[in-house]
Amino acid sequence: MNHHLPPELDQVSVFQSIFKAYPDALLLVDGGGMIVMSNPAATELLGYGLDELVGLAVDALVPDAIRPRHANYRQAYSHKPHARPMGTQMDLVAKRKDGSEVMVEIALSPLKDLGLPYVVTAIRGIGAYPRVKQALQRARYSDYVARLGRLAVDMRDPQELMQEVPVMATDALQVESSAVYLLDSSRLHFHVASGVGLVGEEPLHARIPSTPDRMPGHVLANHAPVLVHDGRTEKRFSVLPAYLEAGLISGLAVPLTDRGRTVGVLVVRSKQAARFGDDEIRFLESVGNLLASTLQRAQTEEALRHSQRLDSVGQLTGGIAHDFNNLLTVIQGNLQVLEELPAITADPHAQQLLGAALRAGKRSAELTSKLLAFSRRQVLQPGRVDVVAQLYSLADMLRRTLDQRIQISLEVDESCPPCLADPGQLEAALLNLAINARDAMPDGGTLTIACKGCDALPSDLQPEVADAEGLSTPQPCVQISLTDTGTGMSEEVKKRAFEPFFTTKEAGRGTGLGLSTVYGFARQSRGAVAIDSTVGVGTTLTLYIPAPPQENEPELPPAASTHLVPVGLRVILVEDDAEVRAVVQRFLEALGCQVTPFASAEEALIGFDAGEDAQLLLTDIALGPGMRGMELAKMAQARWPALAIILMSGFSSELLDANRDAPEHWELLQKPYGRDELANAIAKVTSASPH
Repeated sequence: MNHHLPPELDQVSVFQSIFKAYPDALLLVDGGGMIVMSNPAATELLGYGLDELVGLAVDALVPDAIRPRHANYRQAYSHKPHARPMGTQMDLVAKRKDGSEVMVEIALSPLKDLGLPYVVTAIRGIGAYPRVKQALQRARYSDYVARLGRLAVDMRDPQELMQEVPVMATDALQVESSAVYLLDSSRLHFHVASGVGLVGEEPLHARIPSTPDRMPGHVLANHAPVLVHDGRTEKRFSVLPAYLEAGLISGLAVPLTDRGRTVGVLVVRSKQAARFGDDEIRFLESVGNLLASTLQRAQTEEALRHSQRLDSVGQLTGGIAHDFNNLLTVIQGNLQVLEELPAITADPHAQQLLGAALRAGKRSAELTSKLLAFSRRQVLQPGRVDVVAQLYSLADMLRRTLDQRIQISLEVDESCPPCLADPGQLEAALLNLAINARDAMPDGGTLTIACKGCDALPSDLQPEVADAEGLSTPQPCVQISLTDTGTGMSEEVKKRAFEPFFTTKEAGRGTGLGLSTVYGFARQSRGAVAIDSTVGVGTTLTLYIPAPPQENEPELPPAASTHLVPVGLRVILVEDDAEVRAVVQRFLEALGCQVTPFASAEEALIGFDAGEDAQLLLTDIALGPGMRGMELAKMAQARWPALAIILMSGFSSELLDANRDAPEHWELLQKPYGRDELANAIAKVTSASPH
């Protein structure tokens, strides 16, 4: 049946109108591959103007990598043009004007039947197809996860990855906000460890409760991802008004899991309702798993770096040391305040009781200090060590910490000279030997510790040390021996005793690094170690440590002139432990200072901004889950260069880190401390601070 257009319609006009209105991109291409006509859909898809497309070679729309192959195909097609419908190929790519690429389907319709030397090219972008769009989105998410995995391998500091995760999550999901919430040790609070697009109610380092009435707490309680399609109608928990005011109405949160235990939550939020689905859950879980694995790896690597520490000391030190020293600060500080009360000074019996308590507190502080010394990460410098005093101290500690069935006997030559060694390493080596002796006496026995001076190493050890150190003449040394009445060693065991990782202890009770560490310490100290052991009788391990030269001994420097605490000194005190804060505040006020106390670094910064005119910042280093004292001090001094700084801590490792990183004019104060120690630190730092 033939149909004819009404006379009022011009055939060419109709075809032009259809060409312009067609939803797919249409190009009319001549035999030479030049575009002679295009429609508006083509400009939208390809990013060109209508005038720019006309006269452009169709090859310009082909990515550079496949352009030669396309030229060959077009040449072959021109010799034998034929219709090709869409759907025969799904992997075609078009190059847009800005250089970006878009996946397309292409249909070709030659007009040779009409006697025209043109080909109509129809181009359809397939990124909008639901199935293709989903596949592209999943591929995009996988690419981000792969990139994050590479970063996790390359970054040695997990904090760097912690900062990168929210940035990558918002970029990959194309949302406005993301945050990492980490649980503190009590598991009662989260702190915002990193984030992008954070709102005012939950800024960086904010501390929020881990209760299930908030989104992160709800994830913690259920140990599963949580989707919020629209926070305005959410009933399971409260959505902070600040998020809704910012337009962040939908959200997704997944747990950060370390060995089956939730340690934090990763959250993303969007201004688009119902923005997240199964694909986003899987993506965010992958990101969360990578972050949690990196945190776990960092903890494992830290544990491995410290694996050579003594097992027993490692159990006694750690996080509890800081709290212990805080407690001692409170105990000793309040005892010192009580000591000066008129009612106490007038009562001899009360003075006697108070003195006993103060002495006990001092001994507790000394014991904690000894235990913490073994956990130091920084190698101490060799110096003159009073061996007799150190062995008395060691024996006293061992009587408190070893099995009560083991008797400690001390046989020291009071005229024993000092030795030249690293005090901390020497004490650690001696404790290591004492623990080995304890393990050799499971049913109890006697441990004898002895020392004396000697003119030279035993003859059988002299060649070994002489070869290693190039010593041609015998050197005086100190002989320190520990003898047990335990099981003893066979000849085979004695031969391998100093080999790294060799152990005769049952699995889980020894690393095999103890005696090899002692051996290495002795050799590094230009000394030696010897074993004398008999099965069923016992073992004697003897350290030989060089004595320092007696000539040209340096004189002690003259005592520094005493500096008084400036009257009316304005002090900002930052301490998260309320009782410690109260004690230190009393100390400062007794010294004539004007004190403004704060419980956190964040509160102190608000105080500074509010116009607190301080001359001294006295801050703890740890400060709970928020900003650390070192960071606070750096920020405060950057704003007020004349501010004097004192950092305090009950953790020796924190002070060692601070000693490495802090400016020389800052002062460090080890907890527990008394009022006089605090006064000395204040006097020193205020006289040295820049003005």
